[in-house]
Amino acid sequence: MKRGRVWWQGAVHAAEPAGQAIRLIESGTVLQETEVRWLPPMAFRTLFALGLNYADHAKELAFKPPSEPLVFLKGPNTLTGHRSLTPRPADVRFMHHECELAVVIGRAGKRIPRAQALEHVAGYTVANDYAIRDYLENYERPNLRVKNRDACTPIGPWIVDAADVPDPMDLALTTTVNGRVVQQGRTRDMVFDIAALIEHLSSFMTLSPGDLILTGTPEGVADCRVGDEVVCEIEGIARLVNTIAAGPLP
Repeated sequence: MKRGRVWWQGAVHAAEPAGQAIRLIESGTVLQETEVRWLPPMAFRTLFALGLNYADHAKELAFKPPSEPLVFLKGPNTLTGHRSLTPRPADVRFMHHECELAVVIGRAGKRIPRAQALEHVAGYTVANDYAIRDYLENYERPNLRVKNRDACTPIGPWIVDAADVPDPMDLALTTTVNGRVVQQGRTRDMVFDIAALIEHLSSFMTLSPGDLILTGTPEGVADCRVGDEVVCEIEGIARLVNTIAAGPLP
């Protein structure tokens, strides 16, 4: 099952796919994607993000893959919906996309063993966690201006139930900018897979329903300019569309 959230006629509605359109679950109303304002597919709790979690991406940045998960936190202000705008500050030289598989925790747990880790996953979605190289102080500790700006992380449009994703560790990721393929990879190339990340995080803190883990991006990041349409797609999960706007947004 796929589910998401939209704003339509002054209210928030749960939605699901209906062919090339969407259906509001409560009323059954069918609408085109462009008739609604998309929201993040649910209200998330703690947002975890991974740096350098694909060896090829670490290599393109001239870094070695980390010896343990490189995790940082993000604020809820960073999230924005499908077909939204993300601002590019006027003073930056290099702002790049990052297509990522996002893991939604569905069952609480602490010290979760690897063998049971995926039992705690409710579903999966797509995130595009933009970064601005100009603001980066240290790749191993991304600072607030890199990863915690308003609307810097489009997410959605759908959460796909974990039961409908037989192997989350073998999905294709593709990013296009204005229709040109700029990034391709597979989730199997993560340095630390989903089970390892859940085991690691839960070894020192409780994971709770609604927590979100952004699992990193493969190589191929490219500079995104004002007006660019960036599409991040993950096989079997969703196609996430976003446009770069001149910042700041109103």
